[in-house]
Amino acid sequence: MPQGRRILSRVWEFSMITSYKHRLLFGAAFVAGLALTPQMAVAQAAPENPAAPGCVDDNNDGVCDTDIASADGSQNNGEIVVTGSRLRRDQFNTADPIQVITRNETTQAGFTNTTDVLQSTKVTGGTSQINNLYGGFVVDGGPGVNTVSLRGLGTSRTLVLLNGRRVSPAGSRGAVGVADLNVLPNAVLERIEVLNTGASSIYGSDAIAGVINMVTRRDLNGVEFDASVSVPGEGDGISQRVALLGGFNTDRLHVLGSLEYFRRSAIEFGDREWASCPTGLYGTNGSDFGAGDYIDPRTGQVKCFPLENGGVTVNTIGTPNLAGGTVVRAPGVPAGYTGVCNRFRPLPGAGGAVPGYECVGGGALSTNIRDTFSPALLKEDLLSPVETFGAFGQIRYDLDILGNAEIYTEFLFNRRKSNQDGQRQFTLDYPLGSPLIPVGLRFPGAVGAATPTTNGAPIGIRVFADYGIYNNRQEVDYTRVNGGIRGDLPYNWRYDLFAGKSWSDAEYTTDLILTDRLAQSFDVVANPDGTFRCRINISGCVAAPVLTPAVVGGQFPAAWFDFVTDPVTGTTKYTESTFAANIDGPLFRLPGGEVQLALGAEYRKARIDDTPGPDSQRNNLYGFTSSTPTRGTDSVWEVFGEIELPLVRESFIHDLTINASGRYTEYDSYGGDWTYKVGALFSPIRAISFRGSYGTSFRAPLLFEQFLGRTSGFLGSTTDPCADLAAVTNPLVRERCLADGLPADFIQRSSVTSIGVGGAEAGLAAETSTALTGGIVLQPSLGRFGLSLSADYFDIKVDNGVARLTAANVLSQCYNNPERTTCRPELISRDANNALTVVSSYVNISDARVRGIDYNARFTAPLGSGQLRLNAAVTQFLERYSRTFPTQDILDVVGLISNPEWTGQFDATFGMEDVSLRYQVEWIGATDSQDYAEPFGYDPNEYLLRTKDYFLHTASVSFDVTEQFGMTVGVRNIFDKKPPRISADYTNLIGNAPLYSGFDVVGRSFFLGLNAGF
Repeated sequence: MPQGRRILSRVWEFSMITSYKHRLLFGAAFVAGLALTPQMAVAQAAPENPAAPGCVDDNNDGVCDTDIASADGSQNNGEIVVTGSRLRRDQFNTADPIQVITRNETTQAGFTNTTDVLQSTKVTGGTSQINNLYGGFVVDGGPGVNTVSLRGLGTSRTLVLLNGRRVSPAGSRGAVGVADLNVLPNAVLERIEVLNTGASSIYGSDAIAGVINMVTRRDLNGVEFDASVSVPGEGDGISQRVALLGGFNTDRLHVLGSLEYFRRSAIEFGDREWASCPTGLYGTNGSDFGAGDYIDPRTGQVKCFPLENGGVTVNTIGTPNLAGGTVVRAPGVPAGYTGVCNRFRPLPGAGGAVPGYECVGGGALSTNIRDTFSPALLKEDLLSPVETFGAFGQIRYDLDILGNAEIYTEFLFNRRKSNQDGQRQFTLDYPLGSPLIPVGLRFPGAVGAATPTTNGAPIGIRVFADYGIYNNRQEVDYTRVNGGIRGDLPYNWRYDLFAGKSWSDAEYTTDLILTDRLAQSFDVVANPDGTFRCRINISGCVAAPVLTPAVVGGQFPAAWFDFVTDPVTGTTKYTESTFAANIDGPLFRLPGGEVQLALGAEYRKARIDDTPGPDSQRNNLYGFTSSTPTRGTDSVWEVFGEIELPLVRESFIHDLTINASGRYTEYDSYGGDWTYKVGALFSPIRAISFRGSYGTSFRAPLLFEQFLGRTSGFLGSTTDPCADLAAVTNPLVRERCLADGLPADFIQRSSVTSIGVGGAEAGLAAETSTALTGGIVLQPSLGRFGLSLSADYFDIKVDNGVARLTAANVLSQCYNNPERTTCRPELISRDANNALTVVSSYVNISDARVRGIDYNARFTAPLGSGQLRLNAAVTQFLERYSRTFPTQDILDVVGLISNPEWTGQFDATFGMEDVSLRYQVEWIGATDSQDYAEPFGYDPNEYLLRTKDYFLHTASVSFDVTEQFGMTVGVRNIFDKKPPRISADYTNLIGNAPLYSGFDVVGRSFFLGLNAGF
């Protein structure tokens, strides 16, 4: 891969990161309708505090005058726990801004589930997220997983909580390590709180970029039915949700539960015109992009390429090199061409050296001549389908003993069924001299003499056929059960004892080709009637088909195709257990109020067990990589404390509060370390507040990073940088080779052993980070009008980051880098005979940084018989980069394609007693990679590598039909905005659109939400 392509690939890698019927599960019809609309940051007072439903700040002093549920699920007479703290307080003001998504807005934004809300531009700042667009890509957690990455720092650096407790990982395949948003409840949620900065001193591992906490409803008397549907104008990709909620309360017992069902149908590439024909989009004069695209000489039209805009061959055979003057040449091959031909496609009646075929490639010929686009490509999933069933329940019982103790328990179950349709090439290697090759195609030479068939024989003819559609499918069951007891202690202190366990059990299956069966099928002998049979009839072997144009075109005999293909199934289990104890209460009084202290201890143990299918383990998958089991366990003990000092309040200054927290962590796998955080809130007057914090955080290595299944192999002797030391001219390499104790005339005569291991074997430890925030909040008193403005700077730096190195990475960084980054005995070693062994593993070597500013504004005003509310939330990224090696140059991706510098959301709501009107605009700023890509060969006169500002408009109206029945109707993406188009080859594409979750691939959608209470 050229250097430019490699670096451009790193840019993308960083940015990563129809009608139908359905049965009613358990005989009931369930939910949907919970679409939560993001609000502005609320770590300050406002006339109507948006931090929680029903919380009204009547006197504009930052104090909540209505009892509300805490972020940890408890409730204590107006005292609350805000995400990012363990302390209970009577106000929302904190040193860090907390973004809140309230249930009050329900379906007004057009979202149909929690996943879509958490991956929205408002929450993520426009950074790319793993969603159902990535069904054909290898992602941590397996196909169908949906994750969230705050600040674009990666999914493993964002901590997801439910009622203040961790949501453990779920998913399939060996790389399960983070929470799958599919498991989260929807209809029972009250609000979502988002902290966009480090908080490991409060919550432990993973809280590097921030914390997302879902808070459920506390009480319900009676039964509620919610339903919502979103129908794209194209008629496919329909999302439906139904839910049933019920609950009751007595003097001591409080019960709440929900059942819900969600389904979204697939959208195929052929369903969207803009994605159905990828082209080069090559320009000729800097503005006429597309004028330089390749014209298919057979049709006279611009040629469509595969959906990833690559060049996979189909409907073609490969032969030994033949002279162009001896064969029939396809349109597009220059007249009189006498050079090499070695790619041919069927042409009935064609003569020449390759009867029945025409030359479409080889030598100096353009690769565009050959066929690359299969009709099956249009059946691939653009947006893969998903179906989930969820159940949630919580019970609280007041004991009136043990300090007015409350026993509580919570249950969550979710089943996800997802699948992804993809297209692949099927390469068939007919052995040299095989009777399955027609006489006219039995050339004396071999195809790619150094590349044998699966039988080890030279290749006579290679067929590049179209396999068609293959399917991945997953069924993931997630169960979470927890509970505890909490109550009062003397001197207004409180305690909370907690225990919980979660299970993720997944089964994943892929339709694949088995290498051994394919090899058996080509080892044939002739029958008396001229047909063929397998030489060794093992397991019902079916002979491969005779090479014909139909086979080249992907029309395979059903019996043979069924023999060489098989569903391959693996299982993944992930369990996590947690035990915690917390106490909190006042210490003494300062001028600003009581000093609050929280202390606690926590123990967690997690286990992963991924067992790929037997054929995967024994490397029997044709064209797919093998996998070995990933199994391991890790545990951690933690103690932590937090203190808040209200130094001054309502005196010569309005408020001065300092908060500090610390945590000591001891992991069984690598040891322990401290984290801390200090923050302050300073309000000289009520209308102005300054806030900020500085702290350290960490991320413990994920279990799969530690225990990924061990693999071993052998590389050629020339892989050793010292293979022929006398001929080495690079002084850095020569210096290191001599330091290894090698003689000056050393020659490597042994192969290089390459071992892939989990990071635990290489001493993998936690990655560490620092986070700095600082901001200002303005809240002038305007009588009946409410105005709040804020700007918050953030700077998060990750060190000792976990990265996986290949053998080539390890050798290059040791021998060819003055820093000798990987010259570690656990990675590179030589035996007594100087044979080289290289260990590739996860190691602590990378770093990353993100800086930017969050701007928020909120204005409320009475208007006639209702109230008008205007919100704006904008994020500006100043710097964002990630490096595998600290010696690499910093590549700041801000402003490049899929990494916008500016993003925002603006909404206006006018509400009256029974009616609410809302208009929302989501904004993704323009991006431009023209100047960046030019040094790597992307001429700005030939490549369109920029996108314009991208706006999505949504409008809705909600109204109460009766006292017990409400309705919301609306349109999302009103103007049917399509993803922007760029030229091919720069990055991963969907058609000509960048593979980026911020762009809407669904199109204009009409949504309806219903809610009824009984």
